[in-house]
Amino acid sequence: MHRWTIAALCALAVTLATAATALAAPSAQGLAHRAVCPPAPTGYAQCHSKITVGANGKPVRSQPVDYSGLQLESAYRLPAPTAPDGSGPTIAIVDAYGYANAEQDLNVYRAQNGFGPCTAANGCFTKLDQRGGTSYPADDTGWAQETALDLDMASAACPKCNLLLVEADSNAFTNLGAAENTAAARSGVVAISNSYGGTEFSAETSSTYAAPFDHPGIAITVSSGDNGYGAEFPAAANTVVAVGGTSLRQSSGGAWSETAWSGAGSGCSAYVTKPSWQGSTGCSRRMIADVSAVADPNTGVRVYGPTGSGPGWMVFGGTSASAPLIAGVYAAKNDSSAVDYPARTPYGRTSLLNDVTSGSNGRCRGAPSSWCNAVVGYDGPTGLGTPNTVGGF
Repeated sequence: MHRWTIAALCALAVTLATAATALAAPSAQGLAHRAVCPPAPTGYAQCHSKITVGANGKPVRSQPVDYSGLQLESAYRLPAPTAPDGSGPTIAIVDAYGYANAEQDLNVYRAQNGFGPCTAANGCFTKLDQRGGTSYPADDTGWAQETALDLDMASAACPKCNLLLVEADSNAFTNLGAAENTAAARSGVVAISNSYGGTEFSAETSSTYAAPFDHPGIAITVSSGDNGYGAEFPAAANTVVAVGGTSLRQSSGGAWSETAWSGAGSGCSAYVTKPSWQGSTGCSRRMIADVSAVADPNTGVRVYGPTGSGPGWMVFGGTSASAPLIAGVYAAKNDSSAVDYPARTPYGRTSLLNDVTSGSNGRCRGAPSSWCNAVVGYDGPTGLGTPNTVGGF
């Protein structure tokens, strides 16, 4: 019975993926943005990245607005390291399924941005399965594209950091949780990025699902979601940094500005209690998000990875871009071990963040306006704001 249930769920996921691809709406430039991963049933995660495709449905190399790693460093005033070579702390990336060419593709991105190599040979790059070994799961193009995005964004925020990739056997939260625990147990890990999520469910507060995301002293960042207003797990966990999304623009004079991205997830958790560090939000339980960064696929980020027909350059958006970027910012600052839960830190350093005050992610459905609209101070789609140097983290 169990086997047939899983098979049915997989078939449903494929059907939904096809539908999602067909619904991708073209822009004025003939481009569209579609979800990289299919919707997932309860207990499973969907990766939160969107890829830009042309009229033929294939990934494009560029679009009118897209950003390199160096441009992201400029936008968020991140320090250019003197040794971009893996001499810093470790950022862990947890994703589902395999990605055989992760190391090679990562270093094409790094070289293009002037970052030093991050390889297994120089000790900067490590890849493990969810048990901490090398029995890697089979490759999956969608999740491999997600992983490429994560590795590249973590590199952009902290080029000097080591990178640990932990590949879960599947996108089941039980497997992703095992991978999370493996990442947290690894010496030197100061931040773990998780660019996935799913609809909240009543069992999310049980130790089976919540415990893997509870590792005090480690900044565990989680995408808030790409479907606009509505809370998701594990972003709703009160032990993680829930990361929302923005649209990032640069003026002709070089100044940067941001608005809330329409797809950024936000909301009041149905099950999780409010953490002690989260102030008044109008929600008596856990409120999403805490902080944010670029996620709008219309102001996307350049990534090198598997296109489906070989490696190449692509453009991505989604809160799958913002979560690893924020993990990298935490790692660049590298004082997460000084607090129990690093999500606490920005709440005491709001003057060191860019407050995003305009934009919306949809209708609040009777809830306070700030749950779905950017306002002065805290709001749901962008949290407390975006990095303005690493000082707020």
